[in-house]
Amino acid sequence: MILIKDEIFARMDELSAAMKRVARVLLADYPSAGLVSASSLASLAGTSTPTVLRLVERLGLGSYPDFQKSLRDEITHQSNSPVSRASHSTVDRDGGSFLEAAARDRMALIERMLSIVPPTEFDQVVALLASSPRHVLISGGYFSKQLAQTLALQLEQIIPHVEYADDPLGHDTLKYLELRRDSVAIIVDLRRYELSSKRVSAMAKKQSATVIVITDEELSPCAEDADLVLPIPVGGIPFDSFAALVVLAECLVEAVFHSVGKKGLERMTQWENAVQIHRTFKDTNAP
Repeated sequence: MILIKDEIFARMDELSAAMKRVARVLLADYPSAGLVSASSLASLAGTSTPTVLRLVERLGLGSYPDFQKSLRDEITHQSNSPVSRASHSTVDRDGGSFLEAAARDRMALIERMLSIVPPTEFDQVVALLASSPRHVLISGGYFSKQLAQTLALQLEQIIPHVEYADDPLGHDTLKYLELRRDSVAIIVDLRRYELSSKRVSAMAKKQSATVIVITDEELSPCAEDADLVLPIPVGGIPFDSFAALVVLAECLVEAVFHSVGKKGLERMTQWENAVQIHRTFKDTNAP
């Protein structure tokens, strides 16, 4: 059964800015947000009722009542789905190598990422970061903060004015209060969403910064404040997998590097020549 949310992800690039706002509200509280009236959904998205109806039509779902019936059918199907019941049982690896099977599961997540990250939004994020914004401030959650910090550490070697906020609502709060219209806030917030991330996204939005949210398919509440959203699949056992997040972050860094060109290489060279990192072995012939 193809879910409506999958169709929304697949066609995100085709939507107008107003339709994207409606789509993000739907995905952030799926499927509940679609079970309210069209006017209520429009209000939640900060747009008009005709925009909601145009989105439903664009998705090929007929009228708004038809759309809501499809959502209810999904709920019924999922509550009785063999897949849903099986998810609570032990995974059968068919007697093969657990390493191979687990690795394939994570490779599948990366493949899925390619179908749900809107290429236009990815390109817009890259263009924004490569345009030398006044300030780029990056934060993550309880588990994702290590990868958020790595993203910040790598980006700062390519473009200037990049910082990692380790304690956004503590000693790093002033960094968010100093954001301006030409600033960028990148927030990584995956399911079991954190209240601090929502507060940070709202704070950045209030400061007129461009808000980029990296989240999972169900969409963090931060997406409501976002200008650009990059959703990734995170399914895994026993914890959500960061495989797609790692690949997405590396793709962003590489794309920004190619976009800034010579300036990025020069900055990397300056950093390499200036930083003091004690290593067990160093190539004495290296420049």
